[in-house]
Amino acid sequence: MPHLFTEKLDLIETPSQNNGVEFDFIAKSYNIAENRQTEYKISSKINNKEFLLNYRDKEDKYLLKPDLVTRISPVGLLKNALNAYVDSTKSKVLSSNTANIKIRDAIQDIYLKDINYFVDEFKTDKEIQIEIGFGSGRHLIHQAKNNPDVQFIGLEIHTPSIEQLLKQLHLQNIENVLVVNYDARLFMEFIESNQVGKIFVHFPVPWDKKPHRRIYSNEFINEALRVLKINGTLELRTDSRKYFDYCVELLTNLPKGNITIDINKDLEVSSKYEDRWKKMGKNIYDVVLTSFNEDLPKNIEKDFSFDKKLENLDLFDTLPRKSMVFDGYFVHFVNTFKILGEENSGLLELTFGNFDRPVSKYILIKNGEISYYQGNPIPTSSNLNAHKKIKELIYS
Repeated sequence: MPHLFTEKLDLIETPSQNNGVEFDFIAKSYNIAENRQTEYKISSKINNKEFLLNYRDKEDKYLLKPDLVTRISPVGLLKNALNAYVDSTKSKVLSSNTANIKIRDAIQDIYLKDINYFVDEFKTDKEIQIEIGFGSGRHLIHQAKNNPDVQFIGLEIHTPSIEQLLKQLHLQNIENVLVVNYDARLFMEFIESNQVGKIFVHFPVPWDKKPHRRIYSNEFINEALRVLKINGTLELRTDSRKYFDYCVELLTNLPKGNITIDINKDLEVSSKYEDRWKKMGKNIYDVVLTSFNEDLPKNIEKDFSFDKKLENLDLFDTLPRKSMVFDGYFVHFVNTFKILGEENSGLLELTFGNFDRPVSKYILIKNGEISYYQGNPIPTSSNLNAHKKIKELIYS
């Protein structure tokens, strides 16, 4: 991540602009805990992309770097913002990695979609098939080439696997695949009911020591059944007997359903890891759940508004600082900042939402008006429930 150290770094007047970078406001940390340093958050904008820079003293030097919560891509924009701020202050730079930094920018590709695309834009009349954790992409590519009228969605959180698949999609001119880097346990909340023909979960990480991180859970299975068409299937393939037993127990405790089980079934395509496991004599287990019900359409709530203005920032003294755990979500107020030179204006840094996919955001208060900095969170059910609790705590 780009950063620099300076001998001294003054606070500039805001709003101001330098070398194409806009600086809107500067906020100072409030209620500093013992042994914690004063921090400043510098609101910056380039090409309509808004983010924060973080500034604090460190060992008799001053450190300026991008704020991790609000960082954007490509990383060159962050580098430009750091240099523009230092230039505005005419500070002496002691050390820096902004000149020759070599950090891979975020992948930009026509096949790769942000989660917001599926929340706000994605529509199709085609049958959808989803592969969760596609790895090398060999199975997903095989399915896409043999089913050109199906819209495939591949979910993966491993960046090298995503890059490998994107390269093959271009080389083979495959047009019916979309790729998203997102947690599959939350993704299907944004897919319409009764639209998916198949969900493939091939060789998921067993997580024997951290079972709460497994893909399969009662919540995941119920959400899969909602999005599946009548006779649609949720298909697990695993080499782990423990994971197989765990999933079978979940599926056989459903109030209604049909499952089929196979051992060492041969598919038309297999991964290099599967080939290796078979040579080692390991068993491969398949468990297929078939959907027989048609579900009601799901209306996704997207209301992250705040009902009224704040008359003052007294809540900065009263907000609980420990994480608060509720049924299915949590809320943790991390830090507070007051905006310099503005009345009744500040930032709330917080983490909230799902335990397995927490969201870190800032709430911006400008002259009493409240909104989420950098836009609203993804409208998962856990985020929406957390937002309602946040409003309750802010207005209490």
